[in-house]
Amino acid sequence: MIFFRRYGTLFGFILIVLFFWIQRPDTFMTARNWLNITQQVSILCVVSFTMTIVMVGGDFDLSVGSMASLTGIIGAVLMQQGSPILVAIGVSILAGLAGGILNGLLVAYARLSAFVATLGTLTLFGGLALLTSDGKTLFGRSIPEAVGNFGRGSLLLFEDISVPYLTLIALMVLILVGILLRQTIVGRQLHAVGGNQEASRLAGIPVAKLRVMAFAINGIGAAVAGLMLVSRLSSANPTQGEGLMLNAIAAVFVGMTFSEEGEPNLFGTLIGVLILGVLSNGLTQLRIDTYVQQILTGIIIISAVMFSSLTKNRT
Repeated sequence: MIFFRRYGTLFGFILIVLFFWIQRPDTFMTARNWLNITQQVSILCVVSFTMTIVMVGGDFDLSVGSMASLTGIIGAVLMQQGSPILVAIGVSILAGLAGGILNGLLVAYARLSAFVATLGTLTLFGGLALLTSDGKTLFGRSIPEAVGNFGRGSLLLFEDISVPYLTLIALMVLILVGILLRQTIVGRQLHAVGGNQEASRLAGIPVAKLRVMAFAINGIGAAVAGLMLVSRLSSANPTQGEGLMLNAIAAVFVGMTFSEEGEPNLFGTLIGVLILGVLSNGLTQLRIDTYVQQILTGIIIISAVMFSSLTKNRT
């Protein structure tokens, strides 16, 4: 029972992998397919990892998908107007940072609930994305060829193994967030804030500043994800980041089953993202309809969280 209480979700992930391996023995467990999975989930990884920081502090961010769309559009429009790629990237990241700070200020200082504040900015950022792009998708010549090549390119590490650049970005974000949450005073203070804000405040922890910082980092993560979307698709759409928010929160919630206290944790978030990625990849190989995939994914997420809750309540 102790094993299933702590590692039941990991065990379920292994069963899912084994199931698809049995169904598609020639294609599923190949290095190429797994590298393809990591590339497919790389953008979701970035958003989910920075979302973990916010949720460790006891908040969540509904606006992250719209923010990714907006920052991607900003970068694409600047490139279209002839700005250097690095300038466009820098402005997009600054825009994400500003959006994250706005969310943090509304939650920490204006005392709005995270739900109300980020629901409002979700609409705000979405509207700005539509306004900036005039409601149009930017294709082809609007996006420099080098940007598209990066999104589809890879780094040759071994003779037959090339790791996608987007996967490497996700890995870098994983390492940086892991260091922040596990190896710094700020990370330990964020865990304390998420556990009990009032006790943390009485202990002298700058609760409001930490919450703003968490949202700011999440804004940067959304901007990086938005730019990755533009790079991978060689296009920018004012609504292309919409699916990121729900999947990111789902990944963090699935990851919470790895904690005895049901707290967000980075390793759990990684497994949550991989579960979503493996399900999508495996079901696609089995030629399961996309709508059915969504239903099955939802059922599995609910089952994972319910199973973890039941086993913990019995102890």
